[in-house]
Amino acid sequence: MKIRFRKPEMHWQILIALVAGVLFGIYLPSQTIWISWMGDLFLRLLKMVIIPLIVSSIITGVAGIGSPENLGRLGFKTIGFYFLSSFLAIVLGLGLVNLIKPGVGADLSFAEKIDSLPVANQSLGQLLLNSIPENFFRSLGDGNMLPIIFFAIIFGFFINLISANHQKQLHGFFEAVFEVMMKMTMVVIKLTPLGVFAIIAGVISRYAGDANSMAQLFSRLGIYMITVLLALIIHSQITMNLILRVIGRVNPLKHLRNMSIPLLTAFSTSSSSATLPLTMEAIETNDGVSNKITSFTLPLGATINMDGTALYECVAAIFIAQAYGIELGISQQFTIVITALLASIGAAGIPMAGLVMMTIVLNAVGLPLEGIGLLLAVDRILDMFRTAVNVYGDTCAAVVIAKSEGEVLNI
Repeated sequence: MKIRFRKPEMHWQILIALVAGVLFGIYLPSQTIWISWMGDLFLRLLKMVIIPLIVSSIITGVAGIGSPENLGRLGFKTIGFYFLSSFLAIVLGLGLVNLIKPGVGADLSFAEKIDSLPVANQSLGQLLLNSIPENFFRSLGDGNMLPIIFFAIIFGFFINLISANHQKQLHGFFEAVFEVMMKMTMVVIKLTPLGVFAIIAGVISRYAGDANSMAQLFSRLGIYMITVLLALIIHSQITMNLILRVIGRVNPLKHLRNMSIPLLTAFSTSSSSATLPLTMEAIETNDGVSNKITSFTLPLGATINMDGTALYECVAAIFIAQAYGIELGISQQFTIVITALLASIGAAGIPMAGLVMMTIVLNAVGLPLEGIGLLLAVDRILDMFRTAVNVYGDTCAAVVIAKSEGEVLNI
């Protein structure tokens, strides 16, 4: 009698790969150089499909929305949801960091040296102006997401204003392109366990070389890390799930289970954009959200909606103030909330976005920029968690907006 082994579902494969990567990084840190190519290949394949997927998806979705009134309504709901969820995340982080006070008594000698900081010189108005591309093809080549999204939305909208015959041809063409890109995405998804294994092993190996340094690191920054992680967990698993239950009237646990593949991938890669193809596939296939909604909300969310990052920036800024013994009044803390909210939108096309956002927030209330050196040692670990929360916030927005539009979902 033959024993047949059933292949585990993809989310279990990724989870097993994640655990295996941790063990490999701990016990064979010097060998990770031989497997790093798998992580690089996986990320390159994901990035390869991102832009054609986004362009074809947005154009198809916006053209399917139809009238300007429908597009305006959907845009208002999407932007409104993203502002609300980010604001709730920041306020939660502000409350916890003031309650726990992780920066009081922090060892300032532990700060890493920062050779240079990127310049954050874009105002919100300049950011909005720069979202209009001077050269669309240059934006495609540079991977500058805001101008690409803006052009795709405008192009999709104007398809509805041409003759019916040409509408049909263009709509059919971009639907075909989108279908091809989703097929390519499905193939890339099959490589996710290998990519996650290699990426996680590489990350862990950087910390596993010196056990004493690791113990010292977590003893000094442990309370800060716990504060950030606790805030991220409360926001994603209580605040966002309550929104899903009360406003969206769906089962949040079922939604969370359906999003296991993009969330585990976001955690491993620390990239909302790289995870976008997997997020779109999961939200449409598993939750049953229409392409009309996902093609508009998810690419926009991956670019401007950063609940986890905005929360982190707020906690980090207050932590630095506490570590340097600087008392912040209510007005200054309110400034941090507003600045973190706007900076989370403005970080879209900026390299080293998290660091740039931090400089904006610290400058707004006159905190020392060298305080960032306190956080660099654990930033990569926390980046994994906050990226997963960013992606989860995008998926929740898609579900809530789809329900508000009268769609019947699988959850």
